[in-house]
Amino acid sequence: MSLTVKLALSPLLVAQALVTRRRMPRLPEPSGQRHGVAGAAGTPALRLLIAGDSSAAGVGVVTQREALAVLLADRLAQACGARVHWRLIARAGLTTAGTLHLLQREAATQADVAVIVSGVNDVVDQVPSHRAVSAREALANWLRNTQSVQHVAFAPLPPIHHFPGLPQPLRWVAGADARRHNRALERWARTRMDVSSVAMEMPLNPGVMASDGFHPGPAVYRYCAAAIAEHVATRVWPGLILESKP
Repeated sequence: MSLTVKLALSPLLVAQALVTRRRMPRLPEPSGQRHGVAGAAGTPALRLLIAGDSSAAGVGVVTQREALAVLLADRLAQACGARVHWRLIARAGLTTAGTLHLLQREAATQADVAVIVSGVNDVVDQVPSHRAVSAREALANWLRNTQSVQHVAFAPLPPIHHFPGLPQPLRWVAGADARRHNRALERWARTRMDVSSVAMEMPLNPGVMASDGFHPGPAVYRYCAAAIAEHVATRVWPGLILESKP
């Protein structure tokens, strides 16, 4: 989409964004533990960090058992034959830069693999794609250099152009922005061995979304957990160097 078209639509887009923000239900983050262990004792141990925004936190479902982190840990334990020690650090509304700031305030975030779910709020806050990539690079570097993370897997932005909770043309424009961010993420990820972008895109409709039409429902979280687990199990797990852990 051209900048000229976006600028021409900007008064309408701003008005739609303000109305949508005011009218959209504010769903809570789900209850439940944000750390745990999945898999059988005696198997190789994998330390997993899940971090990011509301979708990382599980907004759209009632408990963490239905959300991404628990589902992903369970799937990874099965796919890798590992005992997964997982921790979730996420908060609704965070940009990619905000995710890094949150992690820096937390203690004991060391992990072997980090899965980062962020980017929608970069689009919402109109963060340019090159700045979002710079934030992702800063996040990956900090995780590697200070938290012993060997690989960072970034989930792509979802197909915002399918979000039923957004009116047109806001949905169309936000979707185009999300696709641009994803292309920038993929180009950058190809330049590094310790970073990857997960390939997935589930068509979204009211039947699989949360009640606000903006956040994932249980079916979407199950799909995303399966896609990320397959990515880590096939592309990341074989190259990890794991220490002996209880």
